[in-house]
Amino acid sequence: MASPKSSTRPSQQDQEPTKFHDFFPTMAGKLGGEGLIEELCKGFELLMDKDKGVITFESLRRNASTVLGLGDLTDEDVRCMINEGDFDRDGALNQMEFCVLMFRLSPELMEASRCVVTEVIEEEFSDCSHRQ
Repeated sequence: MASPKSSTRPSQQDQEPTKFHDFFPTMAGKLGGEGLIEELCKGFELLMDKDKGVITFESLRRNASTVLGLGDLTDEDVRCMINEGDFDRDGALNQMEFCVLMFRLSPELMEASRCVVTEVIEEEFSDCSHRQ
């Protein structure tokens, strides 16, 4: 018999960090900008509540197991996933929030975006100083 402190699910402290391979930049490179957004929209449609047109707690809970194969998610895991991208705090993810969240969760794409923004800012300052 298991001790009262044991559980079928390891605690946060006991878990080894999961190695994460970010395939998002590869997808972006192969599909291009429009193709990537199109694929994200398809992913959104797989996870959304068909009647409400948004990803709700219930639709993510249901589809995380059937579509994504993540059957062992707790309610807290699902809540955290929704909260991470729910910018308007309505308790659900609309299509734009979902797409933004997917980009934010890609470390490599976020770094590339930061570099592009930095270059544009530097060019703008350079242009301003040349004009003066």
